[in-house]
Amino acid sequence: MPAGPHLLLCVSRNKTGPGDNRARLYRPLNPWADQLSPLRRAAARQGKATRHRPASQQPVPTTPPTARAATTGTDHRSAGPRRLSMANPRRAIALHIQTQPPPLPTSSATLPPHSSLASSLLHFLKRPASFPFLLSLFVLLTWLSLRFHRPSPPPSLGGRPAVVHDPQANLVRFPAELHPTPIARDGRGWLLDPVAAARDAGLPGGALVCLLLHVGEIPPGGLRGNHRHHTCNETFVIWGAKTKFRLENADLKDKGYGEAIIAADEVAIVASSSSTAHALINLDVRPTFFLGCQDTPINPNSSNTDYKVWKDL
Repeated sequence: MPAGPHLLLCVSRNKTGPGDNRARLYRPLNPWADQLSPLRRAAARQGKATRHRPASQQPVPTTPPTARAATTGTDHRSAGPRRLSMANPRRAIALHIQTQPPPLPTSSATLPPHSSLASSLLHFLKRPASFPFLLSLFVLLTWLSLRFHRPSPPPSLGGRPAVVHDPQANLVRFPAELHPTPIARDGRGWLLDPVAAARDAGLPGGALVCLLLHVGEIPPGGLRGNHRHHTCNETFVIWGAKTKFRLENADLKDKGYGEAIIAADEVAIVASSSSTAHALINLDVRPTFFLGCQDTPINPNSSNTDYKVWKDL
């Protein structure tokens, strides 16, 4: 049978009465019944006209075998006229439901649980209401960082003091690697102003200003100084090697001078007033470095300076 909707006009072979040879109209189930309404009405009018003809004039249509097979199950019904009806609504609804495409899965169903949680958290953080939460979290992390942060301890120096005063030689000594100290605030090393450092340490007789500056070194076993300036005050900074510093001191009657040993890992600040002899002796295998500040210019060849004060040096 060709595709598409068809109407079958058949003649019933079972007679319910004399001369009853009625033509019946059979229609297969068609979901497009509304579109074939004009055809059904035309077929119904033709069937009504056929019923009023004599039996001898009734046309005998040729029914296809498939149509006969479809009509055999309805011969037991009443032979009276049958009115056309709409297609079975249940079949139409079932067909409509079956033809609907399955719903596409949503994106939330395909995402794993951790991705959904992350997207929800990200959406919450974008809202203004998340500001107190973020602020509290920041404060908590800051407190934990400060609570568990322990600064590295300073280098172990065997319990040595940060400052050592030696009044006989009028100097102070600082461990070079220790901090914080008056000359080293952090681990970057020591840094100082010679005049200010001597004044802050309470050393009398040093240079008032650093008008004349000289920096030098003393080789191992070498000597610097052993002279006396009559017209200027002088301040020294000594470091780098084991060094002996000698300073003239009238209060010491037996020797007439005071001495102090500066270790290789120490920095010394020394103040020498005018008319006071001083000398620096290197006792190490490494060179000694020193810086001197004078508050008055001097002429080395003038009579204002006495040389070779101590004969034992």
